[in-house]
Amino acid sequence: MIVAIDGPAGSGKSTVAHAIAERCHLTYLDTGAMYRSVTAECLRQGIDPADAAAVTRVARATTITFGTSPAGQTVTANGRDVTAEIRTPEVDRNVSAVSAIPEVRTAMVELQRAYGETGDVVAEGRDIGTVVFPKADVKVFLTADPAARALRRAVQREGGDAAKDASATADPAEVERILADLNRRDQLDSTRKTAPLKPAPDAHHIDSSSMGVDEVVAAICALDPRLEAALAGGRS
Repeated sequence: MIVAIDGPAGSGKSTVAHAIAERCHLTYLDTGAMYRSVTAECLRQGIDPADAAAVTRVARATTITFGTSPAGQTVTANGRDVTAEIRTPEVDRNVSAVSAIPEVRTAMVELQRAYGETGDVVAEGRDIGTVVFPKADVKVFLTADPAARALRRAVQREGGDAAKDASATADPAEVERILADLNRRDQLDSTRKTAPLKPAPDAHHIDSSSMGVDEVVAAICALDPRLEAALAGGRS
């Protein structure tokens, strides 16, 4: 089966998708990490993210693989570990421009669909239910208040996880900077011509602003008897 989770940056997609994959025995596909890997590779090579032709060449030439470690999922681009690099502020500022290039999206969607053919998958991103897997068994559009999303991202950069720790805090100035960047990214992602950020017509909307990760996971799993049974089995 395929579970598609879409939504804006900082809504908790990655944390929730990873938890569902782990508890329901699905393969976790972090599509955002793929676009971030291309962005990181462009920055490393000194390529302007606005240079569509050059960025497309990088996207088509970059081999992206996922792995695991005691700390969680790892990501490599052309054999280079970029797990930490793709979460830097510089990548944050440039990934929307890279992911808006139609040819880049075409290359990434091909890779994502190939992963989806390997078995049961939970994928998260911005166009999973609308473009990548339009026939997904479960579609969710996960949102959260912008301020909550900014706090989560700030806590993440400091090594924590606000989705799991409701008492987590971060530097207020950093939260404000991230909030401004998220608002900018939301505007870019929702207005781009190719695969804009929007819910699929048949997606279930969940607002995670005041929900913990366990609550969101339970709400999503309740949408399909197979997920619900797998979640219950994992608890027993």
